[in-house]
Amino acid sequence: MTIYTLLLYIAIAAAVLTALTGFVFKAQKSWLMTYLQHFCGSLFIFSGFVKAVDPLGTAFKMEQYFAEFFYTFKETALSGIAPVFPWFSGHSVLFSIGMIVFEIALGIMLLLAYRPKLTSWLFLLLVVFFTALTGFTFLTGYVPSGANFFEFGQWGEYVKTNMRVTDCGCFGDFLKLKPKTSFFKDVFLMLPALYFVFRHRDMHELFTPKVNRLIVWGLIIASFVFCWRNTYWNEPVFDFRPFRAGVDVRGQKEKEATEEADAFQVTAYKMKNKATGQVVTLPIAQYTKEYEKYPAEQWELEQIKNNPDYEHSKISEFDISAADGTNMTDALLLDSGYFLMVVAYKIKALDGKQTESSTVNDTTFVVDTVRAAGTDSFTLVKKVQSVTPKQVEVEVTAFDPEYERRFTDIINPVMKAAEGTGVKLFAVTAPNNPAVIEDFRHATQSAYPFFTADDLLLKTIQRSNPGIVLWKDGKILQKWHFKDMATFEEMKAKYIKL
Repeated sequence: MTIYTLLLYIAIAAAVLTALTGFVFKAQKSWLMTYLQHFCGSLFIFSGFVKAVDPLGTAFKMEQYFAEFFYTFKETALSGIAPVFPWFSGHSVLFSIGMIVFEIALGIMLLLAYRPKLTSWLFLLLVVFFTALTGFTFLTGYVPSGANFFEFGQWGEYVKTNMRVTDCGCFGDFLKLKPKTSFFKDVFLMLPALYFVFRHRDMHELFTPKVNRLIVWGLIIASFVFCWRNTYWNEPVFDFRPFRAGVDVRGQKEKEATEEADAFQVTAYKMKNKATGQVVTLPIAQYTKEYEKYPAEQWELEQIKNNPDYEHSKISEFDISAADGTNMTDALLLDSGYFLMVVAYKIKALDGKQTESSTVNDTTFVVDTVRAAGTDSFTLVKKVQSVTPKQVEVEVTAFDPEYERRFTDIINPVMKAAEGTGVKLFAVTAPNNPAVIEDFRHATQSAYPFFTADDLLLKTIQRSNPGIVLWKDGKILQKWHFKDMATFEEMKAKYIKL
């Protein structure tokens, strides 16, 4: 689906609602106002709903924004506000849920015209906020790497790779919009927002203020519970991500690799004469024959590629590595067997170290000399005289006890039950100090290897930290949240045919 198709559907829905309001409820005061209420309200409800399906996705996007705002403002005269952004980042989930519920509530308030003046001003403020956000996203494309956003004198031509955040997340993973499209969408919404503020008395009101209040607050509570469920209780009820259950990751990754190679294939050359400004465009085959006519001293050369704006999904970035750097991606995707993959995108370590007792062998050596046969050459040789177990204190990383319990009580019983069945077992976490990962394996008694991958990739694969993903033949069969974990016997009965 494209943004234009979506807007068409919303426009049709708004027309139907407007007809019902005018011809059935006889509540309209202005047909234009009633239609705009329904159009903007429906748009906000839909936009909020697809984000409410996956509030963590919005929270991860907000973390990116907060990080960029911190580095942008700390180098300006407004550096005093920069420290608030790391704090915002630490509470991004709550900000995400709050913003989503507010967006849905505002859409409902527009449909009902609940407190018209307040609703109009809140809608304008939210549209201004969204416009600033999407504007920052899009306009950073003009800011060269290393330059600050507010150093306007250093802005240059638009380069997509200069953008600090690649998309605004307006419709979550349901629909990815280019930043430019998102920005102009929000600029367009400024028109009805201003119209609402100046003509809010023309808004239709379907029910009495008391009924409107009950509807609004009832749906606010329902939206909050829905967001909370999709954040803390289980995986998103609808999965719009590229790594949803049933996706052939191996096939899609190969397809995207082929498409990307084709997209960046040079199809022609465009030459511009430095002296006269004449422009000549030649297909690559013709240029190969005639290139001597266009020497570099006289002509500027530019490649024309098949589709330089090609967009790939996160599947193209699927890459897993072992601790020694060995790439494990093909081992997973090309294997025809079953895999249980534990996703732990952030191992929750506490600050500082803790000491614990450990038993080691206290070995005593004696040094002896051995003469090589038939020579006068002697060699020093260490010989074991005794081996005595000894208790020592060692420093290890301390981890969040609750997070450890997620492994010891929920994840590892499933993995242990799968041992010896032919199902391959491993975990994937974000890049970390290998010693920390080993300390965590020791602390949780996790008897399977831990590999690493980009944390954003892991967050895209699974929102649960930790969770389990079942694979076969490079395909994702199912995913489980740690709060809704199936037993291995249940997995085996439904998905695994050994």
